[in-house]
Amino acid sequence: MHPTFTAEEQFAAAELSRTDLYAFARWMFMQRRGYAWRRAVHHKIICNALMRVFRGECRRLILNVPPRYSKTELAVVNFIAWALGHAPDAEFIHTSYSGTLAANNSANIRSLILHEGYGDIFPSCQLASEARAHWTTTAGGVMYATGAGGTITGFGAGKHREGFGGAIIIDDPHKADEARSEVVRQNVIDWFQNTLESRSNSPETPIILIMQRLHENDLAGWLLGGGNGETWEHVCLSAIQDDGTALWPEKHSIEQLRRMEQAAPYTFAGQYRQRPAPPDGNIFKPDQIQIVDAIPAGEIKWIRGWDFGATIDGDPTAGGKVGRLPDGRFIIGDMVHGQWGPDERDAALKNTASADGARVKISIPQDPGQAGKTQVLYLTRQLPGYRVHSSPESGDKITRAEPFAAQVNVGNVLMLRGDWNKPLIDEMRMFPNGTHDDRVDALSRAFAQLIGKYSMQINPDLLRRA
Repeated sequence: MHPTFTAEEQFAAAELSRTDLYAFARWMFMQRRGYAWRRAVHHKIICNALMRVFRGECRRLILNVPPRYSKTELAVVNFIAWALGHAPDAEFIHTSYSGTLAANNSANIRSLILHEGYGDIFPSCQLASEARAHWTTTAGGVMYATGAGGTITGFGAGKHREGFGGAIIIDDPHKADEARSEVVRQNVIDWFQNTLESRSNSPETPIILIMQRLHENDLAGWLLGGGNGETWEHVCLSAIQDDGTALWPEKHSIEQLRRMEQAAPYTFAGQYRQRPAPPDGNIFKPDQIQIVDAIPAGEIKWIRGWDFGATIDGDPTAGGKVGRLPDGRFIIGDMVHGQWGPDERDAALKNTASADGARVKISIPQDPGQAGKTQVLYLTRQLPGYRVHSSPESGDKITRAEPFAAQVNVGNVLMLRGDWNKPLIDEMRMFPNGTHDDRVDALSRAFAQLIGKYSMQINPDLLRRA
């Protein structure tokens, strides 16, 4: 018996904990830690969503929650322990980006079930094995934990029966500092499709994904976009709520959150706001671009930069035209963009050059190796009478974009009004987390050539003019 409570109070708490996950989490926190849980409204929201899964009202659930906001404690440790209390034969598979983390979570569930306070609530749930990552109950329940990408041979989740029989629970499938890698993100998605989904023992076995958003095309983004063909219930919790207040003020005040956002907008946007890019742009702040109806008078130096897509089914091709005005500012004068194969792409390059005229210099990327040199030679020969510059790309996309972004962000860039404005602004706002970045790549190339060298260093003289 807990010394702080009477027998009647403990009995009432146990009865409530048996029927309500939120009450269970609060009571067991007190039992194990000896002090009250600093709870918040979002904790109950999470618990209510998980109870919908347990009752069979939701089979596919995505919980987007900021880091260190109790998501693992509630949705993995407490939920699995609580659900096993009701269904001791339930079968769970739990994964995380790290096998060690998944095993630790599994050990914490086991420790919770072994606590005497848990036994007062769910006396029928008894453990039958000692392992940390893979253990069983005396009723035939199974807990199996592994890292994303790991093998799950011989294990399944859920029972082929009516009523709750277990679940697949994924907690942070992406490691935060690797989520910018398209290869790593795709590996997680492929593993989900080819390995994890097939481990359901029943069509009714629920799948729960708990994570902070890290990229537009992370696993949550892919699923919410219809990636696996199913509809997912979505609980999205931003650390800063729509009314401008803090989600968990006892954890982070709104003043603290604003400082965190200002210091690291890229990280804050995904992990704390559940948006893959900040509301006003990340690398680029496109709201600083003035859209004009006519090109200003005076002598303008123009360059059209290109970013080539390889195939019809691959990345699009983009050609951005950037000019330098007499007063030192810059203007985006045009953007061509399309999903083209090699022949159509080459035709677009020639037709655009013809429309621009010989005074507009052309800058094209050179792929590495002899094939890249051969392609550049071929394209240059297709453009007789035009000034063509070519160079390999150097540095990553963000590094290449930063000099141009610096001019955009201080209001040094105009844009000629056109129907291509909105797609470009949308891509800028999402960069580098968007689905495509070909328009930005093309403009970055044009700007680098325009300032006199294909260098990714910010020119301090240009910034001083802002």
